[in-house]
Amino acid sequence: MTDSNNKEGNHRSIAFGEKALGYIKYNQSSATPEAYELWFNYACGLKPELNEKIKELLSQSPRLSQEKLDELYDIYFLKDDVGERMEEIGSKVSHELNDIMDMVGSSLSNTESYSESLEVFTSELADIKDEGSLRMIISSMASATFEMAQNTKELEGNLARSKDQISQLTTSIEAIRTESLTDALTNIANRKKFDFTMQKECDYFKAERDPMCLLLADIDHFKTFNDTHGHQTGDQVLRLVAAILKQNVKGRDLAARYGGEEFAVVLPQTSLHDAMVVAEQIRQAVANKELVKKSTGTKLGRVTLSIGVAEINDGDTIDSLIARADQCLYAAKADGRNNVKSETDLEPEQGDGSAQDNNAA
Repeated sequence: MTDSNNKEGNHRSIAFGEKALGYIKYNQSSATPEAYELWFNYACGLKPELNEKIKELLSQSPRLSQEKLDELYDIYFLKDDVGERMEEIGSKVSHELNDIMDMVGSSLSNTESYSESLEVFTSELADIKDEGSLRMIISSMASATFEMAQNTKELEGNLARSKDQISQLTTSIEAIRTESLTDALTNIANRKKFDFTMQKECDYFKAERDPMCLLLADIDHFKTFNDTHGHQTGDQVLRLVAAILKQNVKGRDLAARYGGEEFAVVLPQTSLHDAMVVAEQIRQAVANKELVKKSTGTKLGRVTLSIGVAEINDGDTIDSLIARADQCLYAAKADGRNNVKSETDLEPEQGDGSAQDNNAA
């Protein structure tokens, strides 16, 4: 490639980079490497499906929310990255297994050869004539046995190394699996992990009849807080709430980011009364935290949570349980926010509708 072509390529890359930064600024999104990667790809048109999706979303709203951008990154980048790494590890595991099969095949061949040698020695011993012949047979047997021992030792060493390699690859697979089920911003479970856990625990309820409750929590006035203090400070709030949720769950409990500023807590083997206690502990812990902007030390006040709590029953599906917890969350919002509502607090005429837009309220 000539110098002129290099310069042209650099100019184009810089232009695309400037466009990406412009998109980040216009959408008021967090200036993270992930955001830059998303908008740079959009500017370049490297992922046609991503461009089509963004154009569709922009036709509905002039700006994309941070939540929507996070979702797009998970769909078009994180999954690709996970898939590529899993494919690479799978190829390495396959290579190791092939090596093991070759080693085992070689060992079987050596064992067969050694067995044949022993048969020959046995036959020769039956026809022994003198002491000299005996010495020669014994020497040959010792040599064959030593060679077999060396081959066995080498096989053991190779198998041990392959075992270590496969163990490391297995650890890598588990790390990738954990990463794919973790929300990148808050470091708690993501929606995919939440959906998987809900299915597992609902199935467990049907089989074992143990109680199970679901908490849905939403940060009050988060959009206003975000617009006032900026997305980076908003991200700190999301991480703070996630950390408090994590501190208040144990065992099979699961704290997850449900979407945007909304969180979920799955509480297996927990009654409605006990779930209300957990929810109240979480609400108080968040309300008691005074927020301080790290860069300036400025006090930003406090944020609060509204929480809805529902307990699974015989007629529930996953969707109906979520809808009922969502309804309780809306009731908490409607009652002044910064409180906890369970299904026992709902008025009968409220029915089974789901919550409206909590952020706008």
